[in-house]
Amino acid sequence: MLRWIQGGLSAVTGIAEPEYGSDYIHTVTERVQGKQPYRETTREDMNWLSPDHTNVETMTFYFSDLSSGILGFAQIIHSNIIGLHTQAQFTFRIFDSKKPENLNLWTSTKLDNFRIEGPNFYADNLSVEIDEEGHTYHFKSNVNEKSRVDLVISRLVPGCKVGDNPSTYYGDNIEEPWGEMRHVFWPRNRVTGKIELKVPVKRHAQQQKQGEDKETGQEQDKEQEQEQEQQGEQEGTNEEEEEYGEQEDEEVELKERLIEFTEEKPALSMFVMAFMGMKPHHAAKAWNFLLFHSEKHTALVMEFTTPKSYANTKVSVGIITSDKEILSVTLENDFRHLNSAVDSVGWNVPKAISVGFNGVPTHLTDEQVAEQSEDTRVRALVEGKLENLVERIDVMNEIPNFVKSIVSGVAGTKPYIYQYADDFVLQIDEDPKEKGLTWAEVTFISEGEVVTDESYDET
Repeated sequence: MLRWIQGGLSAVTGIAEPEYGSDYIHTVTERVQGKQPYRETTREDMNWLSPDHTNVETMTFYFSDLSSGILGFAQIIHSNIIGLHTQAQFTFRIFDSKKPENLNLWTSTKLDNFRIEGPNFYADNLSVEIDEEGHTYHFKSNVNEKSRVDLVISRLVPGCKVGDNPSTYYGDNIEEPWGEMRHVFWPRNRVTGKIELKVPVKRHAQQQKQGEDKETGQEQDKEQEQEQEQQGEQEGTNEEEEEYGEQEDEEVELKERLIEFTEEKPALSMFVMAFMGMKPHHAAKAWNFLLFHSEKHTALVMEFTTPKSYANTKVSVGIITSDKEILSVTLENDFRHLNSAVDSVGWNVPKAISVGFNGVPTHLTDEQVAEQSEDTRVRALVEGKLENLVERIDVMNEIPNFVKSIVSGVAGTKPYIYQYADDFVLQIDEDPKEKGLTWAEVTFISEGEVVTDESYDET
């Protein structure tokens, strides 16, 4: 229910409202303060919520092949705009962190005739189904010829959530909130199956390899550099061109490539189901996300910071696992941007990341957590340089026009997502350091100190 307690007329008159403050946000982390935050998920926790008001709901399956360095994700996005317009999208990313020039593909495809059945999702030429035991998902999509996926994701450790109810609520009444944020996780899984790709490649680049004379090759090099410079700012911004190739010129062809994860050599995965029951730029001004996989451990953190209207409140959830169990769900995380510099867009973008985890062992009860000493806590550090920029995504150029019309013109709103894939290092307590493959995302949405009447208007 959307209600305006403080100065409801300002949304109409344009008179600026005061900030709501910290009393109007009820975080999942504060509800479990001093208790055991870890709860194991059930099959029912994976049900789509799909309410009839403004919301965005996603299920995202990340995959990481430690041997090849190939990683990415397959995702379903289901959105409802002010209860009037519902749509669904299949998005897919794959990237070769060892040879970035060989593979960096993004597709985004509108889904037709989609429907939700509990935890399962269906559309024309697409299905995502969980087994009856709630241990395995089967993700199959043939909706885009460039990215056909047939993957089986099976849990290696239990699913987890923070507390019995993993939601953060916005508003003065937790029983009737005007906004909600929710996450549930399968932090470490095995992936088998195949991904069939059609990767765009430039024909003249191939011809050059086949032995064109030096002078012609140099001219083509210059042309290619100019093309790349022009495309650098536009990459990933034209959804129709990326999806269907309608505007491909004669210089580009599609090269088939098969990626397989076998029973003998599976990839690792993390699955997260996320729900945002309000407009994104009202719920958070920034996000940090990191997923680290190694042969022995997984470490991840999902963190957002609210706009000033909700007191710049930070909500941070971290998870550390071994290859067999969840070691800790951590709420006291220190996610640091290092060596940051302002880029051409205007955001202060980090060149390295350091994440400190501090939590309690999952085997402790609430009573034991209250009595524990500092010596029994689980501490970890993940750190590394951000050297492989997968893509800088201009969110306003990716979302549908109907959605864009809602957030465009909001003061201080300039959403960009920076995606990285690099080798990082993990150390748990005093154990030896270990190297692993990391997917990181740094998202900037709005300026931290900008609060206008628009910031309060959900209608």
